[in-house]
Parts: sequence; structure tokens; C-alpha cells
Amino acid sequence: MKKYIFSICILYTMFSFSQSTFRGMIMDKNNPKDNLGIYGASVYWLNTNIGATTNEKGWFTIPYNKEHKKLVVSFVGYKTDTIVIDGIKPIHHFLKEENVLEEVSINSKKQATQKSYLQAQNLITVNSEELLKAACCNLAESFETNPSIDVNFSDALTGTKQIQMLGLTSPYLLITQENIPSIRGASQAFGLTFTPGTWVESIQITKGAGSVVNGFESISGQINAELVKPYSDNKFFINAYGTLMGRLELNSHYNQKVNDKWQTGLYVHADHRGKKFDTNEDGFLDNPLSNQINLMNRWQYTDPEKGWVSFTNLRYLNDTKQLGQVDFIPELDKGTTNAWGSEITTKRFEVSTKLGYVFPELPFQSFGFQMSYSNHNQESYFGLRDYDIKHQSFYSSLLFSSIIGDTRHKFKTGLNFMYDDYDELVGNYNGLVSVANNYGRSENAIGAFFEYAYDNSDDISITAGVRVDRHNLLGTFLTPRLHVRYTPWEKGVLRGSIGRGKRSANIFAENQQMFASSRRINIGSSDGEIYGLNPEVAWNYGFSFLQGYKLFGRKGDVTLDFYQTSFDNQVVVDWENPQEISFYNLEGRSVANSVQLEVNQNIIPYFNIRVAYKIYDVTTDYKKGNLTKPLQAENRFFTNVSYETLENNKGAKWKFDVTYNWLGKQRLPSTQSNPLQYQLPKYAKSYNLLNAQITKVFSKRFEVYAGAENITNYKQKNPIIGNDNPFGANFDTTIVYAPIFGSNYYTGFRFKIN
Repeated sequence: MKKYIFSICILYTMFSFSQSTFRGMIMDKNNPKDNLGIYGASVYWLNTNIGATTNEKGWFTIPYNKEHKKLVVSFVGYKTDTIVIDGIKPIHHFLKEENVLEEVSINSKKQATQKSYLQAQNLITVNSEELLKAACCNLAESFETNPSIDVNFSDALTGTKQIQMLGLTSPYLLITQENIPSIRGASQAFGLTFTPGTWVESIQITKGAGSVVNGFESISGQINAELVKPYSDNKFFINAYGTLMGRLELNSHYNQKVNDKWQTGLYVHADHRGKKFDTNEDGFLDNPLSNQINLMNRWQYTDPEKGWVSFTNLRYLNDTKQLGQVDFIPELDKGTTNAWGSEITTKRFEVSTKLGYVFPELPFQSFGFQMSYSNHNQESYFGLRDYDIKHQSFYSSLLFSSIIGDTRHKFKTGLNFMYDDYDELVGNYNGLVSVANNYGRSENAIGAFFEYAYDNSDDISITAGVRVDRHNLLGTFLTPRLHVRYTPWEKGVLRGSIGRGKRSANIFAENQQMFASSRRINIGSSDGEIYGLNPEVAWNYGFSFLQGYKLFGRKGDVTLDFYQTSFDNQVVVDWENPQEISFYNLEGRSVANSVQLEVNQNIIPYFNIRVAYKIYDVTTDYKKGNLTKPLQAENRFFTNVSYETLENNKGAKWKFDVTYNWLGKQRLPSTQSNPLQYQLPKYAKSYNLLNAQITKVFSKRFEVYAGAENITNYKQKNPIIGNDNPFGANFDTTIVYAPIFGSNYYTGFRFKIN
């Protein structure tokens, strides 16, 4: 490994110093006083394929030798110039517009959800405008208007929403925060609810195999959340939110400029749910009683002249939940059979830092360093079962990026180190005597990666990467990944990808809903290093076609995706016996196929519609045979309609958003061995969901919003099996395929000072 990395560095150094570079700045002739640089201008040596593009400040750097005499500079809307070059002294050149016209004012609104036509990866960027289309109280609720992500309830008690992509649950996604792995391990069950929606500036969704830069754990894709920046965020912001179901939330941001290079921000989130609701009259709370306080202090250092930028975050979270029967009183009933109840208390501390440097003379070359530490402590009990987990995690990454020859050939290389320490307790009460099992382990991995990217800025781009990791429990292994983009015609993009992922399954943390049942826990015996099980290994293959177009002068696009995830090994989670849950290594095949057709169309100015249809075929070889994945709708239909009125002189306008979902039938886990009154059908019927929100923008500082979720008031009947005897053998809260409470109405306001 050391020889491999050293050889790459030597080759790159020899190549870099074998030629000189030429640099210059391209500017707008109409703005000579301000020296306004042109971003994205093409620069190339005449009669060669050696070229570059200008950066945001108008600067370019291009390889040079004595044979190069004429430099061609072009940009859309400007006259193409050919410049005679007689040395390597930097140039400053002004371009002239092709035609001088009378002043024209063009108003264009940036799309809330953007699909890339240029990148090799199948990337979707969701900005803050899209996030405001729904209440979006936390990251788990940020995908209600995005058809690529499925949002489901994990169980009938906690009210927690979990996400799926390409037919697989969130543990198979690499979820990062500003490209630092964040929601993993102990935080898998509730971690998405620990990032408030107002803290999120944008979300990048990558379908299929991700980048080798971020690690080896990604299998079905990657979700990266970019947080608001103290430098660009509002000086003061407050968001208050309340629902008729008793949920109250408050978010506030306060950002302060310390000096020309330092900015800091204090972000506060608090939520409270104190009312008891039992709308289906099954004796259990529809939503838990809960309190959360979430604090973040963020520091930003920026020195553009010297090329330095840095972010440091400090975060603290305290989250408590009480769930179970309406009459449950923790002080009296905990550890008894008087009433069934549960409490989940989570305390979490995080610190992270990012440092980046861009070489002022070589804007295409940079290095970055990332480091994070988290301490996650959850103490919980579910009826007569205990579950406690402590997880300490450390992550660091060193990254260097540059070019090979010219800016069409780029590369990234670096090192990652990860350390995880787990301490888990899984206990059952036998009368008043606690019988516990302790599960503890430490994982560490060090890896090196190299990723090459080719982009001719026209019709082809390729990103190919490989990493090698040494893991103390998973061994030494390679992770290859490849993404290809081809543009056969205007606004038409074909993409293909293939990649391998590997991960250790945290069977208790990822399946905490099982504790709120009477199911026995069985773990298959093998020689694996983690719970006696082998690591999960899978290959992901994908194809995508994106076509942009204009219909009656209005922009639109259509996307067709197909992805398959094929497991070499999977930790099978088997719910098919209603008296137990089993975890064992895959023996046979496990394949997830996903097909999605999506159309986005602008109808009239500020009126947009998004329509999508998805088909899933997810099958696994269980001990009783090959079965489709339970609680997974094979067919889904999605529509989102949004409309905004034009602003008046005071900046006031209206925003309207409606989202409709249809979910087809779902296979339910077998309950045939239960007594007749506790049996469910083999399939759940299809159903519809309708959400809507209206926002009144009074000014650039103040707006009010109101909305409704599940307007059709669809509810799953009897979501809790055996609710009449929660300490009996048939009690089960895990078979949830639809909302368990009806319509929910909310309102709130946002106020900001720039």
C-alpha cells in the first residue's frame, strides 16, 4: 500500500514538473473599471485539444510549452479572440460582446430541485426553497416532496420516520453532513430527527454507488446535508411551529461577524410534545410524549486572498421520549406489568472541523482535512426489556486534488481513518430479576483512495475510483466504483454506474422497533466477528437517462432510472415467524431492483408539476423460501404541484404546494401461527396520502405558513397486535404499513433579519 501511494506521488511529481503552466485572467470589456472576471470561458491552444475553463474570478491555468503560440478564448455571447503568446508572463484579456443590445431585464427563478446534466454521478440537489414546501421540522421530514426517497413510519409507537432509497432502508445509504459520515451506528434509528430542517442549506442525493472519497460503506447511494453557513446565513432567524396534535417547535439562528475573516453562529432547536392522543382508542399513545433541546455553535474562517477556509462545529443534544399505554406512569409502572410503557433518553455530543486550502496560483489544486468526534449515549427500556447503547466515533480524512496535464483530467487522493467503540446492553426482566447480555466491540479502519475524473465539458465525463481499507474485523479489501456520463445530443444525458460496498450491520441499533414486541431474538451462529455474523457486501449497478426539453416554450425534463443491488452477503432480518425475529447470514440470493420514471414540467410562470412512478422488486432467500420484502409497496405514484404568485412592490406573495402519494399493496410478515384474532391478511391494501401547505410572504423578513398532512385521513386499522394484552405472547408494534393517526394540521411563522 505504501509503495502504491508513493509511486503515484512520484509519477505525478515527475509529470507536473516536466512542463510549464501559463495563466491569465479573462474579463468583460464593458466592466474594465471593476475588472469583472468571466466565469466559465473556454481557453485552448490553437490546433490542440489542450484546454481549460476560467474559474469564478475569471482566472485560468493551462499547460504550456514553447510550441504553443496562439491562445483561443471563447464564451457564449462574446466574440471569440485569438491571442498571440510569446512567453509565460500572465495575461489580462478583455472579451467584447458579440452584439450590443438595448438593456433587457430577465427574471429567472432558480429551480428548487436541480438535476445535473454535467456530472458523471446521478446527482440531485435539493435547496432550501424545496425544503420549505413542507413543514420540514427535521432531516427525516425533508424528503416529503422528493420522489427518489421513500418516507415510512418505523413502528406504531415512536412516531419516527425512516427513509428508503432504491428499495433499501437507510443503513444501506451513506448519510453525511458536509461530507463527514454522520448518521451511522447508534444513531441509525433516530439520527435523522436530530438535525433540524432549518439548519439545512441544501441536500445532495446520489443514486447508486457513491464516491470512494467518502468511504466504503455506501451501497445504495449517498445523502449529504450541507448546513447553513455563518457567513451567508441571516444575521437573525426564528421559526416557530405548532400542530393540533400537540407538537411545538422553535428554531433560532444568530450569526455574528467577529472580524473580516471570522464569523460565528449559534443555532438553537427545541421541541415539545406534551399532550396525550389516542385517536384509534387502542389504549396506546399515537405519538410519544417528547422533549428535545439541540444546540450548535458554528465557526467559519475565510481568507480568500491566501486560499484558506475552515469550519468548526460544536453540537449538544438531549432527547427524551415516553411511549406506550396512555395510563403508563414511569415513576409507578416502570419494570412492572401494571401498564406497558417505554422511555428513550439520548444524549449526544459532537465536534467537527474542516480545513481547506486552494493554491492561489493554481486554483484547480487544493487540499482538505476533516475530523469529527461524537459521543452517543442512549438509555432505554421497552416494557420489560432494556436496551442501552454507548457509541464513541472518531473520523478523519486528508484529501489532495489537482489535475493531470490539463483541467479535463482531475484526480483526488487521500487517506481516511475511522474508529468506533460500541457498548450495548440487551436485557429482559424475569419477574424483578434482570437477565442481560452485553455486546461490546471496537472497530477501526484505515484506508487510502484514488479517484480519477475526465470531463471534456462537452459529451463525456468519467469518474473512476478505487480504495483499499484495512479493517480490524472485516479484513483488508478493495472498493472499486465507476460512473460514466455520455451526452449524445442536446440536453440528453445517459449515465451508468457500478460499485461495491461493505458494512457491518448493527442489528440492535438498526432494528430497535423489535424491542416493542414479545418476539424472541435469535441470532444465527457463524464465525463472524460482529454478533457472530459476517459483514454485508453488495454490488450496485445502475443506468439513468435524463432528457431536458421545452414544451410550448416551457422547460421540462424526463428521467428514467434503473438500479439493481445484488448482495454477496446480507444479514437477513427475518420477521416471518410472529413469535420471533431472526438475524442470520444470507444463504442464496438477495436482490433489490428499482425502476423510476419522473417528469418535471413548468406549466406557466411559477407553476410547476412533478410526477413520478416507481416499481420495486426486492426479494430475499429466507429460511422458508424466496420472498418479497415485507412492508414494501411494489408500486408507488407521486405528484407534487407548486405555484407562486409574483411579488408586489412590498415583496409580498403567496406560495401553494400540494403533494399526493399512492402506495400499492404491500406484503405483510406472516402471522398465520398467531391466534385467529391476532392474524393479519397476507397483503395490505393500497392507499392514498395527500399533503398541502400555503405560505403567505408578507415581506423579505416575515412569512406565515399553514398546512395539513394526511388530508384524506387514512389510518391503519389495529396497528398494534395484541394491544389488549401487551405482556402476552402476541404483542407486536412492528407491522406498520400506513399512518397510525389521521389528519394533522399545523401552522408557523418565519422571521429573519439579514
